[in-house]
Amino acid sequence: MAAALADAEPIAASVLREADDVLGFALSGLMAEGPERELTATKNAQPALLAHSVAVLRVLGDRIGPVSFVAGHSLGEFTAHVAAGTLSFEDALRAVRLRGELMFKTGQARPGTMAAILGLDDFTVEDVCTRVEHGVCVPANFNSAGQVVVSGDVEGVGEAMAMAKDAGAKRAIELNVSGAFHSPLMEPAADGLREFLEGIEFTSPHFPVISNVTAEPVSDGDVARELLVKQVTSPVAWSASVATMLDLGVDRFLELGPGKVLTTLNRRNAKGFPCAAVGEPSDFDALET
Repeated sequence: MAAALADAEPIAASVLREADDVLGFALSGLMAEGPERELTATKNAQPALLAHSVAVLRVLGDRIGPVSFVAGHSLGEFTAHVAAGTLSFEDALRAVRLRGELMFKTGQARPGTMAAILGLDDFTVEDVCTRVEHGVCVPANFNSAGQVVVSGDVEGVGEAMAMAKDAGAKRAIELNVSGAFHSPLMEPAADGLREFLEGIEFTSPHFPVISNVTAEPVSDGDVARELLVKQVTSPVAWSASVATMLDLGVDRFLELGPGKVLTTLNRRNAKGFPCAAVGEPSDFDALET
């Protein structure tokens, strides 16, 4: 993870060294060499994703031209705020490391799970969740038309999966996660994150950040802080966030960091609009073209 980028781009290597220094351990080594099980632990995965994305951002520099809006899916919203200058990379690293630790500990204390529901519209999935009788289940990610993730305790999510299939879902897939993220079960994690973020300086972003919680632009640092806390227990309104950007005139998207998940989602969320994923050295060449 990010090893090829660091080898090819000194700026990227510098970002990873900065992350190592801030966190006090060799995150870059874990990203490059694993073991995968340790890297994917949420306390490590969250700062790793942030570091990789910020490395790409700094390599791109001003080559991407003027930016109108930024957004990030769940953890990615922290990267978006770093890009917009709302908070520093150093503060964001410490915040997401703690966020991962808090989410894992909360998941251990209040066990839960998540499931992807494919082939149902948002309203139907919401209705399924409201009809769960045993346990807790709520919508967690509105990713695109026909793809909604639900979250809650094991019993509640299991009941929702069965009802979703009865309602016509093509598939209901339980996810390999360590907790019921973006659900009320994460309230203790939200409380811990709030306490930490209150000690961090948030400034007005250089360009608006689309909030996961509201799917609306945020231009105030204090509002950004509160929404990052609220996001922990609220659904990610991703498809609505992309729709907001389209309504505001966005006609090109860049996904920065590892993978192409959001680019793939844009085939539904922003059909016909250019979207490029940039995470590896070859992606920069393609972008230039």
